[in-house]
Amino acid sequence: MTLDVARIRKDFPILDRQVRDGQPLVYLDSANTSQKPRQVIERLDDFYERHNANIHRASHQLGEEATAAYEGARIKAAGFIGARDETEVVFTKNISEGINLVAYAMGNATAGQSGGSGSGRFRLGPGDEIVITEMEHHSNIVPWQLLCERTGATLRWFGVTDDGQLDLAQAGDLITERTKLVALAHQSNVLGTINPVREIADRAHAAGALVLVDAAQSVPHMPVDVQGLGADFLGFTSHKMCGPTGIGVLWGRRELLEEMPPFLGGGEMIESVWMDHSTFAPPPHKFEAGTMPIAEAAGLDAAIDYLTDVGLDAVRAHERDLIGYALDALGTVPGLRVLGPADPATRGAAISFTLEDVHPHDISQVLDEHGVAVRAGHHCAWPLHRRYGIQASTRASFYLYNTRAEVDALVDGIGQAQRFFGGD
Repeated sequence: MTLDVARIRKDFPILDRQVRDGQPLVYLDSANTSQKPRQVIERLDDFYERHNANIHRASHQLGEEATAAYEGARIKAAGFIGARDETEVVFTKNISEGINLVAYAMGNATAGQSGGSGSGRFRLGPGDEIVITEMEHHSNIVPWQLLCERTGATLRWFGVTDDGQLDLAQAGDLITERTKLVALAHQSNVLGTINPVREIADRAHAAGALVLVDAAQSVPHMPVDVQGLGADFLGFTSHKMCGPTGIGVLWGRRELLEEMPPFLGGGEMIESVWMDHSTFAPPPHKFEAGTMPIAEAAGLDAAIDYLTDVGLDAVRAHERDLIGYALDALGTVPGLRVLGPADPATRGAAISFTLEDVHPHDISQVLDEHGVAVRAGHHCAWPLHRRYGIQASTRASFYLYNTRAEVDALVDGIGQAQRFFGGD
């Protein structure tokens, strides 16, 4: 199946914009946040114009419609990733909150808070270990650092090879009977590396550990099945997959969500409340305190519909073509170093690079002057950049609406930056 990119681009109004004194917009920052199709924008407008009300509480028609939109989005999200049913889907405001939810639930379990049938699998103490990787986004590093500080557990991590792969030779030493949880990215937001999650999950489960997968960079771009990955928890976020900001998804196996203590307290997440104690609602509502992102859920529903109609297999094939074309084109630029795997089949739709004698922020500024939007910095992955002996990189990230002509514009802009700052 081949994407009709020209037709797809018509669905995204912002791509018709001109920026910087009349330059056509070339948007290559979808790993940061994707653009939104008209179908998603219209769904948000329709919700606010015709159905706006709070959920679960109101007995009037608008409340029923809002609840149906919200819970319908949960069903849609569950099917999108192969969950057993919608009770395994918790809505959060983003993937960072989803990861923190698991981390703080483990901390609450350690402190003795009860939230279900028991919480032994989630208790941590001195001698216990959590394993992450050196290529993680800060959102999958800092929560585990904080948890280890609170509980006395030890944080350990997989290193990264020179070509951007996890050093699996360390697996036997890292994943042991002391391991309580392994948390890793499905795809690196810097290197584009697609990690062998199933292989690592099988090792972790054999050792009795749980597995959490950060799928923020994979779910928008390729078919992802939580059962096939062997995950226990998996998170992704709406705004990177054509949906609105403000809503993310944490999937967890039902039996684990039942066992976990709650993360936040408040309205909606309770069963009964007395002055001296409370009992909690069953999952997923146990983890959804207060007024949730209702309109955003409707927008996420529309985004899932849009990507399903386009076909994620076709999106993945299109992006592999773009990545191969971009790697070849960038390879012609003297002094340019691409971080991560060289094979488009083993990486996703993000390419980070450095350019000899030109700072990444200078590259980004010149590209912006020519209408090309990229990101420069450490991309919330400071440890990974230190691993490669650099402070920052420039990242171009692609999605279903990008074209080879936009890759050419990227390479042309890099050349102009090189000539300007290099003095050639």
